[in-house]
Amino acid sequence: MYLVKKQFGQTLVELLIAIGLTAILIPALLGAFAIARGGRAQLQQRTQALEYLQEAQEAVRIIDNNNWTNLADGTFHPVISGTTWALAAGSESIGTYFTRQIVIGDVYRDTNGNIATSGGTLDPSTKMITVSVSWNVPFATTVSSISYLTRHKNISQIQTTVTDFSPGSLSGTAVVSTPGSTVPNDGQVQLGAGGGAGGGDWCQPAQGVLATFNLPGQGVSQNLSATSTAAQNIAYTTTGGNASGDAVDGLTVSFASPPAVLNPASNNEAKAYGIFVGNQGNYVYFNENRPPNHTVDIANSSNLTDVGYFDSGVSGTGTSIYVLNPTGFVTVGNQLVSFDVSSKTGSRPQLGSVTLAGNGKRVFVVGTNAYVATDSTTSQLQIVNVATPSAMVVTKSVNLGNNLAGVDLYVDTTQTYVYIVTTYSSGSNDFFVVNAATGGIVGSYSTNGMNPKGITVVPRNRAIIVGSGGTYLYQVFDTTFPDKAVTCGGMTPAGVTSVNAVASVMQPNGKVFSYILTNNASAEFQVVLGGPGSGQFSSSGSYTSAPLQLSAPSTFNHIYADVSQPAQTSIGIQVAVAHSVSGSCAAASYTFIGPDGTAGSFFTPVNGVISAQIPFTGSGSYVNPGDCFEYIATFSSNDSTLTPILYDMTINYSP
Repeated sequence: MYLVKKQFGQTLVELLIAIGLTAILIPALLGAFAIARGGRAQLQQRTQALEYLQEAQEAVRIIDNNNWTNLADGTFHPVISGTTWALAAGSESIGTYFTRQIVIGDVYRDTNGNIATSGGTLDPSTKMITVSVSWNVPFATTVSSISYLTRHKNISQIQTTVTDFSPGSLSGTAVVSTPGSTVPNDGQVQLGAGGGAGGGDWCQPAQGVLATFNLPGQGVSQNLSATSTAAQNIAYTTTGGNASGDAVDGLTVSFASPPAVLNPASNNEAKAYGIFVGNQGNYVYFNENRPPNHTVDIANSSNLTDVGYFDSGVSGTGTSIYVLNPTGFVTVGNQLVSFDVSSKTGSRPQLGSVTLAGNGKRVFVVGTNAYVATDSTTSQLQIVNVATPSAMVVTKSVNLGNNLAGVDLYVDTTQTYVYIVTTYSSGSNDFFVVNAATGGIVGSYSTNGMNPKGITVVPRNRAIIVGSGGTYLYQVFDTTFPDKAVTCGGMTPAGVTSVNAVASVMQPNGKVFSYILTNNASAEFQVVLGGPGSGQFSSSGSYTSAPLQLSAPSTFNHIYADVSQPAQTSIGIQVAVAHSVSGSCAAASYTFIGPDGTAGSFFTPVNGVISAQIPFTGSGSYVNPGDCFEYIATFSSNDSTLTPILYDMTINYSP
């Protein structure tokens, strides 16, 4: 009996334990089973929701492709419209469990162009798309996605030809053909080219001789220099050699068209060669044959009476003279000699001299440098530091490489380029553009059989070379690109076989002319004007494009312009976007702005390119998007021989 009772008690305990475990495990097992069933249902719902989500995403992309303007801000759902997708307002219920919606909102960017979480500037070409699908059975759940769409259509409007630019408005500027371009009708915008009303194209001088004058006597016309006053232009000519005639003649040239040329003053003391009159025009300096005359004679500009003189310690006749107050510079033989002209009367003292590589033919002084053309066949150009006139030093000797003698030169006011001509030899170049800073040859060209005798550079980037022989005696080169200058025109005056000298003059009203001395015994002095063209010289100006009108408001994204900006010049661009008025951009209200959205800033070039994003917001009436667009390009130059240039403009926008 004892054993039986013991076994019964143990069985009872085991039974109780089994019942307890069952009470614990069965609910857990039942819960796990329920969760497993619910998880399968939730997974099925999520899979279905993701399909609805992807469908909505694809619908939005198709709607965007059809037309960006369909993406308005708000809450929508996709619907089938004909053969494509469209958006309907509000969210939608799909089946029993699902709700789907597409929320479209604006995007703002910070100053670095990154999407901003708060603040920033509105980007009208980007939208934030939030697609969500939610359901409540078996659990409340939402799946969503955020994406960004931008205007995918980018259209570019390009202006590059004369036809493209011509409808715009000009103020002190000109639309001209691009010299040397192989593109038909290729054009550019630049400052007014000079030459006077109706005669701004230096490359077309065929009808350009406006007036001639017969110098007294039978002297051989030698050299000339010119200046301008408020009332008239004045040219001073020299007559060298052994023939009769005045040594120096002072000619007045009226502003009339055609101009009247008179000879109110003359000096006939001795034969004269080089001559110089400064911008102030109070005195004329010229070389007399020596001895017993002076190396330099200083005369009153109004009547050519003597007031002072300079005699160098170098034997020989002066050939060229240049004055940069208070110092004069003269070439005598193979010497460049400096002398004091702080006072113009009496005998002027010598300051210093320096030996050249050959006989000096022409001296031209800019800043602290004198540029000398010599007849050396290996150092045709020499650059002399004249900062201390009593201790001048040759700093560079340039070998042009053609084994010919230098004849004449011109230097721009910025000391960027030296333009120099040499004597002629068949098969050799005789016109060179030299880097004034380094002495390196930028470009070399042939004057087409001419034997050059003189050169000057006139607005805009035109070099005029005169001489004898060849195709033209008066020849014009376009030097816009000094490394690839091209002959752009020329002429041979009637009854002339040699043009001995050339000078240019700019009137106070901006009209520019060139004067030439010829061997025509009855018309030695001649006034030359360019052909029909781009108007008088301007130191500043602007070009306003014709309106670009679109069929519907669009976002204007970007501008890209190829430009040229030589030293001492500047070019800038502003843009304007507006809404049309009664369907016309002509009556639209334009506010031109720069990169900061105000009228006080300009888009400026970097390495010859203006590339910039068009602002979305700006001052005044400026808007973006809009259906009207204009731009304005402003030009300025401190050097009458140079102009900034707008070669082409590309405007990028998205409908």
